[in-house]
Amino acid sequence: MIETVRVQGFRSLADVELTGLSRAAVLIGANGSGKSNLMRFFEMLSWMVRSQRLGEFVALHGGADDQLYGGNRLTPRLEAEIGLRTLAGLNDYRFALAYAQPDRFIFVEESFRFSRFGIPTKATWQNLGSSHQEARIVEAAQTQGFKHDFPGVNTQTAQVIVKLLRNCSIYQFHDTSDSSNFKTRWDRYDNNFLRANGGNLAAILYRLEQEDFDRYNLICRHIGRILPEFSHFAIEENYGRVLLQWKAKGMDKVVGAHLTSDGSLRFFALVTLLHLPPEMLPGVILLDEPELGLHPVAIRLVGELIQSLATERQVIVATQSPLLVDTFDLDNVFVLEWQDSQTKFRKINPEEYQVWLDDSFAPGDLWQKNLLGGRP
Repeated sequence: MIETVRVQGFRSLADVELTGLSRAAVLIGANGSGKSNLMRFFEMLSWMVRSQRLGEFVALHGGADDQLYGGNRLTPRLEAEIGLRTLAGLNDYRFALAYAQPDRFIFVEESFRFSRFGIPTKATWQNLGSSHQEARIVEAAQTQGFKHDFPGVNTQTAQVIVKLLRNCSIYQFHDTSDSSNFKTRWDRYDNNFLRANGGNLAAILYRLEQEDFDRYNLICRHIGRILPEFSHFAIEENYGRVLLQWKAKGMDKVVGAHLTSDGSLRFFALVTLLHLPPEMLPGVILLDEPELGLHPVAIRLVGELIQSLATERQVIVATQSPLLVDTFDLDNVFVLEWQDSQTKFRKINPEEYQVWLDDSFAPGDLWQKNLLGGRP
């Protein structure tokens, strides 16, 4: 699980640090406070370590200058450090990216270490050099020959860190437009994991119906709790491709995704994600505003499912929904606020609000009354 994150110089994250992240963590804040920027940082990290495509990520998101707090004249470099906890100890990875022409990044530092629990001193950082354009830790994890260039590098530690970082996935199911992937035919064999935008949902459900019917049936039952007319999915293979469809109770007509409400499509994807078998789930799940378009009762159900899944996986949620916040304990809440033209993070101390909690106030009530902060 991710234990600590420090980011300096990425978009509105001029200098932020999150410590003490738990299995279930909820980030709250007003519009523009920086929740999405934190999610985009993890997305950038994913591009770095999954396929060494930092340059492509930067180009697709406006160039390096747009990724830096206030632009490259104010912030010429971006720095980050991530602490990843395992049963054996703490794996740390840090890097610094400097602005370079033409509007790109180069690494000016990249290093990692593993500190075993029970040893009082932290391990020494292992340096991967500078002036490269893509993450070298991926190369360090792939080949023993890398040690000839950097003799002190521990390949096994690099492999663990790369595996852990690749096992962090961001999900955002906002796009339900006419051209969204929810409404197109999909390769039925693209079913090892749910994609970030939920585009292969039909392939995932088709596989679960064939291989794990009890789990598939549970998904249908949960959906039926919120959509009383929902009976079951009606996904059929046609030349190796599948299309998201479902049947209503008491009707023979099949309902396609193009006739389904936006909120229902997002709910289908959320319930499926939160019920996937362990082999189809990442180790860390980041959800960006999962409440969008959902009925209040559906939001509460999603919160309960997140809490249940958090016993097995770390789930980090960025939300603006007081109802969703109510399903978490206060010690799971981080507040983001826009102060002095930058994002500030603050972890809630439940003891400071105990008198309100004793008076039957829920966490969402405290947020709406602006007692927690994080409001416009």
